Amino acid sequence: MRFLCDAMLGKLATYLRMCGYDTAYALDRGVEADDAVRKLAEREDRRLLTRDADLAARTEGAIRLTARDVEKQLRELREAGVSLSLPERPRRCGRCNGPLDPVAASATAPADAPDPAETDVWRCERCGGHFWKGSHWADVRRRLEDRSG
Repeated sequence: MRFLCDAMLGKLATYLRMCGYDTAYALDRGVEADDAVRKLAEREDRRLLTRDADLAARTEGAIRLTARDVEKQLRELREAGVSLSLPERPRRCGRCNGPLDPVAASATAPADAPDPAETDVWRCERCGGHFWKGSHWADVRRRLEDRSG
């Protein structure tokens, strides 16, 4: 399943990317107007996620969320049948949605990343960002597992 988050759901896009979903964010594409968002979702065969009732009603297959808080949005997505869990191996960049490749243990990582010889590190093919399962990963996992929303 591929998603497109409209301008109101940027934080949610990051969570979905961490869950391994190919998730575009409308503002990253310079798209904000409703008709342009609809066309982008259709052109890229993405399921639109939006808080805009009118836009959802005019977009086939859209999921309308009502919550403003990301934890409650995650609960709404679960209720809509979207599986939300972190994969064993990160697959998508939380910033740009690019695919992630493992960094070799012998490679050098940026100063703010752990040593790949000691910790699994992944690099985004698109933006070059480095990712690892640190405290943020654990925090996101807790939020995804929290069903109380």
